[in-house]
Amino acid sequence: MGQMLRPWKTILNIELGTEKAVFQQIADGVIAEILNGRLKAGMSLPGSRILAEDISVNRKTVVLAYEQLIAEGWLETVYKKGTFVSGKLPKQKVGRKQRNEDSISALKNFSFTAYHRGSPAEVLSEVPLIVFNDGLPDVKLAPLDELARAYKRIFQQKARWRMLGYANERGEERLRSAISSMLSMDRALSFNQSQICITRGSQMALYLTAQVLLKAGDFVAIENPGYRPAFDVFQHAGATVIPVGLDEQGINVRQLEEICKLQPIKAVYVTPHHQFPTTRSMKADRRLQLLNLSNHYGFAIVEDDYDHDYHFGSRSLQPLASYSVAHNVIYISSLSKLIAPAVRIGYVAGPEAFIDSLAALRMTIDRQGDPVMENAVAELMEEGLVNKHAKRALGIYRERRTMMAKYLDLYMKGLADYELPEGGLAFWLVFKQPVNTIQLAEQLLKNGVQVISTERFSFDEQPLNALRLGYASLGAEEMERGIRLMAALLIK
Repeated sequence: MGQMLRPWKTILNIELGTEKAVFQQIADGVIAEILNGRLKAGMSLPGSRILAEDISVNRKTVVLAYEQLIAEGWLETVYKKGTFVSGKLPKQKVGRKQRNEDSISALKNFSFTAYHRGSPAEVLSEVPLIVFNDGLPDVKLAPLDELARAYKRIFQQKARWRMLGYANERGEERLRSAISSMLSMDRALSFNQSQICITRGSQMALYLTAQVLLKAGDFVAIENPGYRPAFDVFQHAGATVIPVGLDEQGINVRQLEEICKLQPIKAVYVTPHHQFPTTRSMKADRRLQLLNLSNHYGFAIVEDDYDHDYHFGSRSLQPLASYSVAHNVIYISSLSKLIAPAVRIGYVAGPEAFIDSLAALRMTIDRQGDPVMENAVAELMEEGLVNKHAKRALGIYRERRTMMAKYLDLYMKGLADYELPEGGLAFWLVFKQPVNTIQLAEQLLKNGVQVISTERFSFDEQPLNALRLGYASLGAEEMERGIRLMAALLIK
């Protein structure tokens, strides 16, 4: 006969009126005592009547808890003797907070790849008053009411049962058709539906592309400074990432060619429309040089056209993938910046066989996207609402870009230089004196201004002494106050 337990009033913390049923609280409390090592194999538990009296609950509640514990193998009954802790359980180490420690120390028993955030953690303590993001659109301008109506209408259609089963892993045919038409009309790209795969944002498109394109030991060239999440994606795919510097035209093709002479390059990642983070636009001659290098050395070009719609010139530069000599280009873009970041719709376009493989891989991690949302977005595209929104937003962003330039001229003269961006929703501000932007970001945050430090955009540990300042979501007052505070800190 096992040792009788001390009174349970002090052991079980029963809270009436909570969502968790009382019998479940009793069962969880007994399990905790077993895992803590205080209830050992073979120990007897008080009879259901005694325990019910001890903790002031109905006897049936205790019976229910015991039955569950017996069914799960924590307890066992011996005829005419009572209920005991199962003798089949492994011995538990006795120690304070042992259960928590065990759950943590269990991780020491196997190895895993430690991934780290590619972007700074969100500020939880206090929401900053003024946020200079990395170039996000103003969600207040997004056609979300129209999208919500389209979503509801499609979901309520009589044929909605068709969308509640599995859909095409490439994405809804209607959306791929709408994107194919948009690419053809606006970007001179001739990708058919079979050459397009819809993803949950351009980051997923980039991840899938890297996994299909690369294997361990491959070499990938990337713009430096550049987009840190892309750098991380290629590394996670097993590739060796080689940073390539920039000049006024974008990626330095002479430096890239010298690299190609030394080792076989599998892919080059570029953001030619508005280089991230510097905002520079790659001109036609540099684009042709890059494409010719790709054809000569046989590397793929991964073109990330993350904000094509926001260009302030008379017309947008057409993507690399639109050139007749673009034989090796994989094109990635997104509707998230066009509609709203929360609407996670990106896409990747390329050779059909490549997209077949990419779609097959996508099924292993995400069977499909959101068919209802994809049809809703397609409806807005077909009705011209997305294009109408883009034109309206572009006019507003053009005015905000002018306003941002005015305040930079007013407060940053002598402190920093910038080039008026031809497109995109951010400025690249280069300081005249060395500035640690991690420290500057911390100081600004104390004053209610949030910026993103740019040290992480540098892949060769060279300081950039610059900030990427997204302006699209800010009004004049916020812009002016944020830049004025920044200037005041730089003067100190």
